[in-house]
Parts: sequence; C-alpha cells; structure tokens
Amino acid sequence: MSAPGTSGALATYRPALRPRVLLSDPLLDGPATVHLIKDTDSGNSFKVGAKEHFLIARMDGARSLAEIGEEYAGEYGRRLGDAHWQQILTMLGTKGLLAGTPLPEAPVVAPEPRTLLRGALPLVADADATTARLHRVVGFLLAPWAMVPLLVLIVAMEAVVVARSGELLVSVRELFTNPVLLTGTAILLWTSTALHELAHGVVARHYGGRVAEIGLRWRLPVVIMYCTVDNYVYLGSRWHRIATAAAGAVMNLLFLLPFCALWLFAPLDDATHDALAALLLLGSVQAFAMLVPLPPLDGYKVASQLAGATGLAASAGGYLLLVLRRSPEAAAYPRRARIAYPAYVLGTVLVLAALVAAVAAGAHHLLTA
Repeated sequence: MSAPGTSGALATYRPALRPRVLLSDPLLDGPATVHLIKDTDSGNSFKVGAKEHFLIARMDGARSLAEIGEEYAGEYGRRLGDAHWQQILTMLGTKGLLAGTPLPEAPVVAPEPRTLLRGALPLVADADATTARLHRVVGFLLAPWAMVPLLVLIVAMEAVVVARSGELLVSVRELFTNPVLLTGTAILLWTSTALHELAHGVVARHYGGRVAEIGLRWRLPVVIMYCTVDNYVYLGSRWHRIATAAAGAVMNLLFLLPFCALWLFAPLDDATHDALAALLLLGSVQAFAMLVPLPPLDGYKVASQLAGATGLAASAGGYLLLVLRRSPEAAAYPRRARIAYPAYVLGTVLVLAALVAAVAAGAHHLLTA
C-alpha cells in the first residue's frame, strides 16, 4: 500500500541545491550502489543511496516536491509522506546543500607538520589559475588531431624498447658506473614525474575539473611534486576521469619521445648513447609502473572507473572472501559487482605476474650478458 503524498505548503515547495554541489555517477560500494555528494564551498562530502540520489538530483528549483514525488512514485512504486520529506530536507539543510540555508563550517584540517624529514609545501598561491594558464598554452595537444599521432609515436617507441630491451638493460647497468650521467638521468626522470603531476591537472582542467593545490612533498630522501584535483570523481563522464588518471603516464612517455629520436638517429658518443638508452628503459618502466592497478597508483584509479566503484580494492577483497567461504551473502551482490570485483582481482594478479616475469627475464639477461 502506498504512503500518502505531500500535502499543503510542503507540496508546492521547490527546493534547489547550491550551484556548487556536485553529484557523482552511481558507484559500487561493496554490495551497495551509492552516489557521492560534495559541497565545494565547504569541502564536505558524503555518500547517499540510489533512492536518495534520485530525489536530490531533481532539486533544481523548478520542480516542486509534489512533482518530484510523482516521479519517485513512478520509479519506485511508492509515495513519500510529509515526515519523509521533512527528514530529507532537514538533512540537506543541516549540511548546507540547499540554496537559502546557512553554510556549515568547513572542516578544520590541520596542515601536515613540516619537518626536515617529511612534509609538503604548496608552490603556487592559486593552483587552479596556474593550471588554467598551462591549459591555454598546451591544451591544443588534447585535440584528437594532435593526440592520435602522439599516441602512435608512443606505441612505436615502446615497440622499439621491447624489441631492444636486452641492449637497454645492459645500458642501464653501464649507467650505474658513470656518476655524472647517472645524476643527469635521475634529474630528467624527476622532471618527468613533475610533468606527470601537471598533466593530471591540465587534463582535469580540460574536462571541467578544479586543481586545488600544486606543490612539493618530501619523505627524505625522496622529493616529489604533487597536483591535487579537487573534484576528480565528479568530472563529466567516466572517460574524462580515465583520461585524467592516465594523463600522467602518457606524459611520462611523451617526455621520452625526443630522447628516443636522439638515441636512434643522432651521432653520439658511446657513453651518451648508452645513457639515453637507459633513460628510455627506466622512463618506460616509470610510466607503466604508475598504471599498475593497486592503490594509490593511477592504474587503480583507471580500474576503479572501469569498474564504476569506490573503494574497489577493499570491496573486491571482501567479495572474494565471501565467495571462498561459500557464503550466501555473495549471492546478494548485484550482477555488476559479481562481474567487476573478480575481473579486478584477476586483472591485478595477471599484471603482477607479468611484472614478476619481466623482472626475472631482465635479471637473467643481465647475469648471462
């Protein structure tokens, strides 16, 4: 039996979300399907179920609660009473998500303590504006007419790297006997990691994202650059999010293209030739290592988007344990989860097995060369 619908003034109320409230696509979260909601003004974010999202997404200031209730009844077969609407509106108002309600205080996040051994340092006052300027300069490279030929060159370069991997491995070994060239190679690889981070920001900006911070983070002896995309999971489409996550590795490989051309075609002395060969192999390893589908690597973000899940590793592990125990709870997972979670586990195992095999083959070649 359906519940009575809204009545009186509540029925004509037309709620509207604040303009900067973001709603995510449906995401698997264990056996549940959830949506993420974020208020970019306060920084607060939380999860809601599919039914709550159905209602919240329609609060655009044009529909009345009665109209939203009719749509809900058509989708789910029941009407919401005044008490239920009051509960939803109170929750949204308390969180400051509705236009006309006071903003809640932003959570106070204590800055990471900065010491000689570890810490972080923002490099620019307005990271989003800095990224916008970078996008104006290099954003044209994201157009298909530019990106497709570059990707073809990357594939050709990596085919050469694979075909001559034995030669490149020997060059890496020789590089470690030359401190000057080793230092130069290390500086180039660090520069590649910095460009990797900026590429995430530029591609996110291209698809409407916002970059919150650009800076340096150190855990001595390691010092790396970072670029934080504030609304990554709320970008317009899944493929935009995948492109943003993969942008860093693609940038690492693009960085190698001119050095590959020098190595293949320029008249160089033996030491420089070997150093460039080593840079190609080490840089390629650096790029593809970031695509391993384990948290917190970029490959994990790509896998999460392909699976349409949040907390993918934990959810997949939990589901696998239920299956191994032959628990009836495993059957309660939706079909999409029963496909996505085993596929993620199998894919990760295959990637790690391929890495182990590649390392073993490389070690064997060096020992027998």
